[in-house]
Amino acid sequence: MAVTAADVKKIREATGAGMLDCKKALDQADGDWDKALAWLKERGLANAAKKSDRETNEGYVAAYVHSTGKIGALAELLCETDFVARGEEFRALAGEIAMQVAARSPETREELLAMELVKREGVSVEQAIKELSGKIGENMSLGRFSRLMIGE
Repeated sequence: MAVTAADVKKIREATGAGMLDCKKALDQADGDWDKALAWLKERGLANAAKKSDRETNEGYVAAYVHSTGKIGALAELLCETDFVARGEEFRALAGEIAMQVAARSPETREELLAMELVKREGVSVEQAIKELSGKIGENMSLGRFSRLMIGE
């Protein structure tokens, strides 16, 4: 099956991956959308693993306060550059992690990383960080987190 520019554009918009990677994914998958997405996801995680030895000295601290005002959380998501730390997707993920801390009250970093995100069924915190790392092309890691609840 011939891959068209429209196909490449469509998968690029859905994933944020580079044009060449999108074309290669579609070529590898013979135009099959699901197989191409799986290929890109696998490649993104592989790219994230390659970058895991880089230092994460920048980042963003996200805050979440429940609508009742009785539970709040802070979560620190780290990256390599302040440019990425200012990015909308990076900050949104940090916010999701802060919400996770407020909702599930993890005790350890490992426990939090293994948890399924409240807003994304079937995706763990660790997986979400690796996927964004692969997509953006920069090492990311979970820093500190804290949860407060009235009366606790």
